[in-house]
Formats: sequence, C-alpha cells, structure tokens
Amino acid sequence: MPASLNVAVRTLCEFTARSGDLDLRFTPAPSALEGMEGHAVVQHRRKKAGAQYETELALSGSYEDLQVRGRADGFDAELLQLEEIKTYRGPLEGVRPHHRALHWTQARVYGHLLCVARGLDRLKVALVYFQIGSEQETVLVEDCSAQQLREFFEAQCQRYLLWARSEAEHNQQRNMALAALPFPMPAFRTGQRELAVAVYRTAKSEATGRCLMAQAPTGIGKTLGTIFPLLKAMVDDSTTQSDKPNSEALDKLFFLTAKGTGHGLALHALSQIHTALKPNAATLRVLDMLARDKTCEHPDKACHGDSCPLARGFFDRLPAARAAMVQQLGSWDATAVRDMALQHGICPYYLSQELARWADVVVADYHYFYDSAAMLYALTQQQGWRAGVLVDEAHNLLERARSMYTAPLSQFDLAAARQAATGAVKKALDSLNRQWNALNKAQAEAAVQAAEPRATYQSYPAIPPALLAAVQRAIGVIADLQADHPLPPGDVVLSFYWELLQFQALAESFGPHALFDLQLHGLARKPVSTLCIRNVVPAVHLAARHAAAQATVLFSGTLGPPQFYRDLLGLPSDTAWLEVEAPFAAHQLQVQIASHISTRWRDREASLVPMADLVAAQFARQPGNYLCFVSSFDYLQRLAATLQRLHPQIPLWQQERGMDEAGRAEFLERFVEGGQGVGLAVLGGAFSEGVDLPGTRLIGAFVATLGLPQINPVNEAMQRAMDAVMGAGLGYDYTYLYPGLRKVVQAAGRVIRTEDDRGVVVLMDDRFQRPQVQALLPRWWHF
Repeated sequence: MPASLNVAVRTLCEFTARSGDLDLRFTPAPSALEGMEGHAVVQHRRKKAGAQYETELALSGSYEDLQVRGRADGFDAELLQLEEIKTYRGPLEGVRPHHRALHWTQARVYGHLLCVARGLDRLKVALVYFQIGSEQETVLVEDCSAQQLREFFEAQCQRYLLWARSEAEHNQQRNMALAALPFPMPAFRTGQRELAVAVYRTAKSEATGRCLMAQAPTGIGKTLGTIFPLLKAMVDDSTTQSDKPNSEALDKLFFLTAKGTGHGLALHALSQIHTALKPNAATLRVLDMLARDKTCEHPDKACHGDSCPLARGFFDRLPAARAAMVQQLGSWDATAVRDMALQHGICPYYLSQELARWADVVVADYHYFYDSAAMLYALTQQQGWRAGVLVDEAHNLLERARSMYTAPLSQFDLAAARQAATGAVKKALDSLNRQWNALNKAQAEAAVQAAEPRATYQSYPAIPPALLAAVQRAIGVIADLQADHPLPPGDVVLSFYWELLQFQALAESFGPHALFDLQLHGLARKPVSTLCIRNVVPAVHLAARHAAAQATVLFSGTLGPPQFYRDLLGLPSDTAWLEVEAPFAAHQLQVQIASHISTRWRDREASLVPMADLVAAQFARQPGNYLCFVSSFDYLQRLAATLQRLHPQIPLWQQERGMDEAGRAEFLERFVEGGQGVGLAVLGGAFSEGVDLPGTRLIGAFVATLGLPQINPVNEAMQRAMDAVMGAGLGYDYTYLYPGLRKVVQAAGRVIRTEDDRGVVVLMDDRFQRPQVQALLPRWWHF
C-alpha cells in the first residue's frame, strides 16, 4: 500500500458528488476560451472594486493516506469569502441539478482546504454563476463553520478512499503479474524482438511525448510485438512495490485502430496475454470500447431520464455497477459491459466510458484520442495519466485526421433549417443565406466567363469576414433559442447548428494548414453550393495529442517515407524511425512490371485488351486465386466485360459499390484453398488491406494503377497548399505520389502473408519502371 494516495479536487468530486440522471440534452455551453474569459472578467471586477482578492489559490490537504490538491478560483480576504466561478449560457435554471451538486461539492472542498491553510474557523463559500451573454453574475453564498466544512470534506474522502485503496491494490497486483509475464508465444518471430525492444525503450524514455514510427511487414506479429513491451513498461524496472513509484512507468495503454480488423487483432493478442497471465488474468483490465451506434439499447430515445429508462438514475446506480465490474475477469468486452449495465439498469455505452477511467488497456477507434472532442485525450490531461498510445495501421491516421478537422456546410441543410425556423432564428439564417449567395454569384459568374466546368470549384486564402460574422450571429441566436426552448434531437435547425459550431471552431484556428473552398452544384440561375473548411495538414491539431502521451508508437507495414508522416501528422522532430526487415525472401515473390501498359487517363480504353490478355496468360501459366486491383468501379466493370468477352473460361467475381459486410464476406469466401479465379477490386478499397488469405487461398495480385489520387480541383488546391506549407516541389509527392504508392504496396501485400507463402505480383503500368517509384516499393522486392 502506498504511503499516500493523490487526487485532484475535481476528480474527487466527480467521483463522489454525481447523482441523478444521465442527461445529454443540449444546453448552450461556453467554449473553453469563453469560460477562461468569464473567469477573468469576474476576477478583474473584484480587484477593480478594491477587494483584497486572491486568484488561482493552490490548495492541498489530507485525510488519512489521501492527499487532495487543487486550485481555487478566488478568495476575498475582507469578506472571508471563497468563490468558485462557473460560466453558463441561457437562463440559470438551465444548469442541471446534478451539475449544481457537483459545483457545490467542489466549492465546499476548497473551503475546507482554505480554512486549514489560513487557520480560519468560519468561511463564506460562494458559487458565482457568470452568464456569458449578458455578463450578469448570480452569487449563491453559504456561511459555514470550519467544522462543517471539515466534516463534509472527510465524508467525500471516506467515500473515495475505499475505491482508491482498492485501485492501489489492483495496480500493485497488476504490476507484479506483468513483471512476471512471459512472452505469450514460444519464441519471438523474425523482427518481432527488434520491434518490441524499440517500443519498450520509447516508453521508458525520461521525456514525455516521445514517438516511434515503426514500419514492419505483415507476418512478424506487430500487434503482439507492440502490446507486450508497453505492458512491461507499466512496471518499475527496479521494484514491483507500489510504495516506490516509478515516474517512468505507464498508467494506461490505448490501442487505437482505424478498422474493425485491427480491433479484433488487438483483442486476440490481449487474450493471449490473459492466457499467459493465468491464474492472474483478472489483474489486467482490458476495455473493448465500441461506438455508440453499436451499443445503444434504445436508439429511438433521447439520452436523458425523461426519455430513456437507462439514463434515469444513471449516476445513482453507477457505483454499484462499477464495483461489480471490477470483480469481473479482466476482459471487459462489449458483451460483459452490456450484461453488467443491464443488470443495474444503466446505459452500456456510458458505462464503458466510465470504465475507461479504471481500465489498464483500452482498445478503441482513433477518434477517441485524436479528434477535437476526444474522450481519452481529455481524461489523460485531466487525470495526469502517463499513457502509452499504440496507433495500429498508422498510415490510415492521415486521412482520418483530415476528416476529423474538416467542416462542410451544405446550403441544402441551410434551406431546410430556414424553412423550419421562425422569428429571430429565421432572420439570422436568412442573413447567412444572403452572404452565402453573394459568394455563389461571384463564383458562378467566373465559371460562365471561363466556360470551364472546373470553375464551379474555388478555394480561397481566407474565410470572408462577412460570411463568418453571419455564421457567428446565427450560432448566437440559435443558442439563445435553445436556452429558452430546447430543440429536440433530430430537429433540422439543431442539426444545422452543430454543423455551424464545427465550422466556427475550425475557423478560429484557420491557417495555411487548411483550405476554405466552395463547390457550386451546377450553374443554375440561383446556384447552391457547399462550403468547406478542409484540412490538408492535420499536424497543427495532432501535435498536442502526441505531446500529451508519455509515448506514442505508430506502426504499419507501409509507413514510408518517414518524413512524409512526420510532417503531416505533427510528430516531433526527434521521432525515432525503425524499419524492420521483412522475414520474406525475394524468391518467394515474383515481381513483374508490364511496361507495355499505361493506365493514364488518356490510355484507359487502350489498356483494357492488353490487360485482360496479361491476366489470362498468367492464369493459364499458373492457375489459382488472384486479386486484380484497378483504380475505379467504372474501370473495374469495363475490365470485367473485356475479360468475359475475350477469356470467358476464367471465373470472375467483382467488388460492388457500397458492399455491405455480408457482401464482403461472400467475396472473400470465394478464395478457398486450391481454388481458381480472379477477384476484381478497387485499389484502396475494402480488399486492399486487412485481408489475410495465406497459402493457396491467394497466389497472386495484379495492380493496374499507381494508385495516384484523381487529378481534380480539390486535389490541385491541396497540392498548392502543400507546396506552401512544406516547400515548393513537395506538393505533388505529398498529394499524389506517396499516398498512391502506399495503396499499391498495401494491395500487393495481400499475397505473401507467411514465410511459407509463394506468389506473384504484376504491376501493370510503365511508370513502375521509374527509379523514383521503385525507391518507394519494399526493399526485398526484386524486379
């Protein structure tokens, strides 16, 4: 048992003071910046009035072996009044009862800490509610004795201590079990030990925010090779006694995935860890965090106690569910969380969010740590966790991050909101529509003069101030409406309001890393358009996430060139790079270049017959299962028709647009051991990565494109932005070449999955002969 347990005032109060319903009905809330400004206004008023007013008081105190620390907002020495400042929008009645209870608990705890620090026998404890819009203050005051505050403080500490001691014991047992944990396989695979050592050293660095990029091929066991060393990094090197804490030991491990396949691989690797930990498997808590739409029991109901029975009394029943959950086996999978939640009559999704505080390992989607409202990132900062972050198939993070920090606004959505709105809201939306139409008109006139359809798209160096002012006015008016008459979920005005908020948030940080663009939908007399703040370089948003983690490991089979990802993902300049040698030999894979074929746009039609003949010749020479990747569904259908016309003897099956999970499974089921046929798929689609077809289930692949993104006005604008940010000359490589060849390597990687596999890859384009292109392909390939 440690000599002392430490807790922040906010964490203590959130644990002990929350009660009543889960209530996620929208109430207009100040932004973080507005909240800080509101605090500053109140504090400035006190000092301007001549009060002996102290701000941001660092306070601490103890109860038994619990150390409590925090920072109080303000103290008026003349009035002997401690103030806890809270900002809000709308009427004060809109501050929910469970929020008020939490606010009073925080104020009283700070009151006790101040009485002890200053030797006071009485104190006024005040909640100062500051309305952001009107700047009006409402001050609620309690006159308390020091004894009353002490008793209140001790009651909170007693409730928290039972849990904190249990958690300290869990951490000690976990660390002892992990210290003795053997590698769960008979031996490390080729390259796997090298990867594990590099990951461990990154996690054990004395500096926070250390990053490692690891490019390692399929077949070496990347998932287990990264999880195992980070679990070992939770243990102090010198001792497993928890009364000698190691400042370098990790508190949490987040395994972040882009797709379901990575999620499943992580859970499988962690099940192997649990097997190796037996009989101490319960000492490692693994939380499988799924999206809300996969776990909601009542999708037809709103998230508040008046609508959903699982939200009613959520915080009253949460402690019992949480306590029961920690007695479960260490695997908190979706089924276990759901069963426990329903036993206690609470929401499974929000129980899983609460359990993230107490899990040792969380397996979740990228957005839980990287997007603008990322829960795991917020908890890491709030709780001061030393988190180890594993980013699976990290090449996917670039496009996912771009989408997280991109905000489109559709004029069709605005029209629907205007039709439903009344009064001041309709006036504000009409004003926004006028500013929007002015942009449309200017762009439509330019397009007509240019006689060029591409001119329906335009990017701008800045967001027009008049448009942005109209957006801000609409947000303020809808927020005021929400305060007085909350809109129901699904309301078109409320839905458009969310879009406006995201747009405004990104407008506040707009810079060279993003585009503001307009896309006209045709050139009608009164055209409509979509506006978009489009992220190009997510580095500016992601850098703080990397800095918040103790260690971040980004790994993939295709993570080169490293500078490309360092630049675009905001990785620090000292990010380490590891390229694990493939366990495969050149003789396992025949790599052929069909230099007589061009897949350039102008040559597409001419390429179909020679491409079909090449596929048929290879199939005749070595019958078996093949995948053929092309650049688009249109090209796929034309190639399929050509193959069926010229070589009808070859069994074909095709990827379809919008294929559901069952359709994808049926497509892959055609690849049986010893089978024969050709599956046609789109490069970069569902079958280009995360597909495992070892042995004779797949003996070859044809890649009929360099995978370069389509040349269109959006990509051309992104190239120009990339040139401006990264330096002239890099825009083409960063926009087209590197992303395209990454898809080629991913697709070709479906062929050789184990050290026993043999196969062929046919690259069908003359540009694959270029040295610049071949330098970006795997080094173990021989041409």
